Amino acid sequence: MSRKYFGTDGVRGKVGTFPITPDFAMKLAWAAGKVMSKEGRKSVLIGKDTRISGYMLESAMEAGFAAAGVNVLLVGPMPTPAVAYLTSTFRADAGVVISASHNPYYDNGIKFFSGDGTKLTDEQELELEALLVRAVDHGEMTCEPSEKLGKAKRFDDAPGRYIEFCKGTFNQQLSLKGLRIVVDSANGAAYHIAKRVYKELGAEVISIHDQPDGRNINTNCGATSMASLQKEVLAKRADLGIALDGDADRVMMVDHQGNVVDGDQILYILAKALQGRGQLNGGVAGTLMANLGLELALKELNIPFERTKVGDRYVVEALKNNNWCLGGEGSGHILALNYASTGDGIVASLQVLKAMVRAGKTLQQMASDMKKYPQTLINVRFDKNDPRGNADDIVASNGVQDAVKLAESIMGSTGRVLLRKSGTEPLIRVMVEAQDEATAQTQARMIADAVEGINAAQTKPATP
Repeated sequence: MSRKYFGTDGVRGKVGTFPITPDFAMKLAWAAGKVMSKEGRKSVLIGKDTRISGYMLESAMEAGFAAAGVNVLLVGPMPTPAVAYLTSTFRADAGVVISASHNPYYDNGIKFFSGDGTKLTDEQELELEALLVRAVDHGEMTCEPSEKLGKAKRFDDAPGRYIEFCKGTFNQQLSLKGLRIVVDSANGAAYHIAKRVYKELGAEVISIHDQPDGRNINTNCGATSMASLQKEVLAKRADLGIALDGDADRVMMVDHQGNVVDGDQILYILAKALQGRGQLNGGVAGTLMANLGLELALKELNIPFERTKVGDRYVVEALKNNNWCLGGEGSGHILALNYASTGDGIVASLQVLKAMVRAGKTLQQMASDMKKYPQTLINVRFDKNDPRGNADDIVASNGVQDAVKLAESIMGSTGRVLLRKSGTEPLIRVMVEAQDEATAQTQARMIADAVEGINAAQTKPATP
């Protein structure tokens, strides 16, 4: 069975527009609950970020799980990786995160974790989706008898437990004392957690964007909008800055001179540090979007590097298949499986800080050995509801493929091109990497123009 509702990271979309509606959320929870009950599992933990729509979707999912006979533990606003950790530590049978991660507040999404805190496999999602289709498309939703309905309760100590978990990934013999750190929580799920973690480890913390109002999550802040953090690091003469995204599974950093240190550079810092301590255990996994500079820098250290499809779930699969512990994405999803079962922005940043303290170096010095290749990414929107605008057909068209071949011939071995359909938004992503920024921008624009041209031609109304 092919996927109808699940994307690369659960279900996501605009609030109030199918499928991000109360009715769908209830039926999704019911379907998940029925699958769980069939396997003898009866408890689920639900967390969310700070979007105003989280209250609505949380209540709808609570009702759906209860109807299926599954008990619900509500932990309120919590980072996605915190939900994964708490699902495992509370011995819940599954975890749910209500979040659209780095998207604007008017979007939201729902994703699941298994009982051990890992994302569902493709097989598990397909089984859930089969039952969901029956509930949504055919109205086949039932309710357990009253005596078998699930119950719900809130747990107020979740933040404290997760803070202690994060601190536990930082060596007890080390301290952040003497470091001035600016922390940008993106007005998101870590607004009440991140600043406490770094402060309790000894750092002087300047916290920004930690006043969520339900609508300001990710707005000109966080890991997807670094300007305010860069400005604050310079203004406060901080040693570095740390930016999380709305659900805190991503992290980006800023050095003392205001330069952004992205996910690829963080991977390099961690890989080199782990190798130096004999703890790397193999190689590093990245995605098709990983910067060529990361691959070449790791090669200099004789560290194997494997590319996967875009999405942290595929990075996790590669790590497990190879029995490796470190992987991630340039966007800041960092997988350190020796510490956490999923991408965790706070934990990843702590490992960078640990490496800095041990080496006695600045963040800038730690990242300097990796030369980043300029990378240009252009997103081209298409109408996913119009079959004439099918993304796969657009990418495979002669006009687009000719543009790709031309760009590749111009750059040769000093660059690369990647076209892919987004798994979370109706976008075709055009990425070009080259030795210099001008070449990357020129070739990316040429290909994007070709994509836009084909898209416009395919969706143009037929002449009467």
